[in-house]
Amino acid sequence: MTRHGCVGFCLASLLFAGVSPVEAETEIYRLRYDASLLGLHIGQADFTSRIDDRAFDVSGRFASAGLARLFDRTDGIVSSQGALNGGAVVPALYALEYKSGRKRETTSIRFARGKIVETVVLPKPKKRGKDWVSVSESDLVGAMDPLSALLSPALDADQVCKRRFKVFDGEMRADIQFSPAGEREQISKDTITCKARFVPVSGYRKGRSTIDFLRDRARILVAFRPLGSKGHHTPVAARIGTKIGTVHIRSQPLK
Repeated sequence: MTRHGCVGFCLASLLFAGVSPVEAETEIYRLRYDASLLGLHIGQADFTSRIDDRAFDVSGRFASAGLARLFDRTDGIVSSQGALNGGAVVPALYALEYKSGRKRETTSIRFARGKIVETVVLPKPKKRGKDWVSVSESDLVGAMDPLSALLSPALDADQVCKRRFKVFDGEMRADIQFSPAGEREQISKDTITCKARFVPVSGYRKGRSTIDFLRDRARILVAFRPLGSKGHHTPVAARIGTKIGTVHIRSQPLK
């Protein structure tokens, strides 16, 4: 599993679960996500999130699972912290650390006043070829890390599927465009199901088949539920089309 695969799993499977307030002003959310492909269990992620009127803190662990672990042993941790300013999400620090086989990699993104001011990827990426689409400063304007992006509140339920997120994972800049799903596309009756479109902007190699498939052919559905009373909604299920089949992601509360 590549770093993009790890972040993609986090994107698809984050963030929250059943609420268990520990203080009047702070709420804690915990959820486990399981991913399957062709009926086989391939991955799992556990997330714990803390939100109050002024700040958020999201942390999670993810790993390959089942038969997939025999071929690709991947384990990682990911986190994001920041402020909530009048409902607006202002990220401060994003960190990812994972191991896949013998490969280890860490990524950190530091924000200041809502802007990306430092990105560190170790080991340092190799020199890119002429087919590489470089990330420009303008690409990073308004971009957020994968975890804080989906925390952005919607004004109401009708707006959940009418949003576009600018996401930067330390290397790739992509837009995630949500739109309302049709009646026959609903994942469940008690959720808000959105269609999602993956739009690569920069930080990737032109002609890469996986990127082209996600952009042009992948069918992606994400189901949301309301989270608290501040306009946040949590992804609770997803269906992601890949070249070898549809990945199904389902959630369950963690105690």
